Amino acid sequence: MELTPIKIPEIPLPFDIPALMHPPVDHFIIALPIIVLLLEIINLFAKKRAIGVISFFLLILTVVAAVAAYLTGTADGKAAWDLLSEVGQSELKDHKVLGTYLMLASGVVLVFKLLSSMIQRGLMKALFLFVLIFFVVGILKQGKEGGELVYKHGANVKIVKIKDDALFDCQDDLSDYVAEEKEAEEEAKAAEEAKKAEEAKAPEAKTVAPAEAAKTEAVKEEPTATEAPAAESEAAPVETPAAKEAVEVEKVSETPEVQPEVATH
Repeated sequence: MELTPIKIPEIPLPFDIPALMHPPVDHFIIALPIIVLLLEIINLFAKKRAIGVISFFLLILTVVAAVAAYLTGTADGKAAWDLLSEVGQSELKDHKVLGTYLMLASGVVLVFKLLSSMIQRGLMKALFLFVLIFFVVGILKQGKEGGELVYKHGANVKIVKIKDDALFDCQDDLSDYVAEEKEAEEEAKAAEEAKKAEEAKAPEAKTVAPAEAAKTEAVKEEPTATEAPAAESEAAPVETPAAKEAVEVEKVSETPEVQPEVATH
């Protein structure tokens, strides 16, 4: 069952409470109610007034120890708060709430002790024993949770702070190393992509080069418009008038002379 936090106004003290005073005080607040419970159980059979007086005196010391435990616990809690994890801080809050209830409950137990001493009836004594047992159970639970804060979450443990600082340095170095590795992987990936892009462009260049070479050879083989008339002009020489007369004389000289036939009779 989750308890509702009780806001107790802080009373300024004329002195500062040193750290690490809570554990010594806790021994008293745990031991005293158990001793009182044992004395009350014994007094049910012994019925000695002296035992009742001792029980009452120990209950007064229990109230004082409860107040001291609350004040020292508040000081130690402030010192341990920053070094605790979120779970540890939540546990510390619950520990403080239960401690506040137990501090107030110690006064209630003292009041029931007074009533049981003034009203000599069995019902009142049984009610006082029930309240005392309930208070002892709460104190034992509070002691268990306080031990978990120390041994499980490292509240106000110096070696835990040292290890926490070392762990923080290791995590910082690890984060730097991871960032460097990630940057190197990105650079390698970019270089690989650039290499693949170059390899993809190379076959295209190879296929384009033969096609361009074939086009160039075809252009070289085709005669140009200016070369064709030049060839024709070389093949067909220009005929002059003198050349024409020489040709005609040559033709005439080549024709056979016709012999006139002589009549024989």
